[in-house]
Amino acid sequence: MKELLWIRIPLGNEMMTTVRLATGGVCALKGLDIDASEDCKVCVTESLLLLSHAGYAEAFISFKDESGLQVLVGSIGERGKATEAPEDEISAALLSALAEDVCMEKKDGAVASVSFRFA
Repeated sequence: MKELLWIRIPLGNEMMTTVRLATGGVCALKGLDIDASEDCKVCVTESLLLLSHAGYAEAFISFKDESGLQVLVGSIGERGKATEAPEDEISAALLSALAEDVCMEKKDGAVASVSFRFA
């Protein structure tokens, strides 16, 4: 297992473009086609939104070369005030539909990390 990139970011809308660009670069490095790359970018963004809605202010993203591209999006620090967002169900459905081996870990009833894989 080889780590390709590890990013620590504040969870804010202003960082999403940067994250999408970095994700696209890693997907290109791994040779994913354009459709898989776009799906991966959506999955990373939706994972970050889940953590933000859970009340986290910071997160990390780890991209590893393991049976394809393994992605882990995790929370950093303590939770603040969570916001109830109906979009969370849509985010979870998108992750399940677009990626393989989706796993959401919860802490105190809220999503604390999301992992998934693209072959």
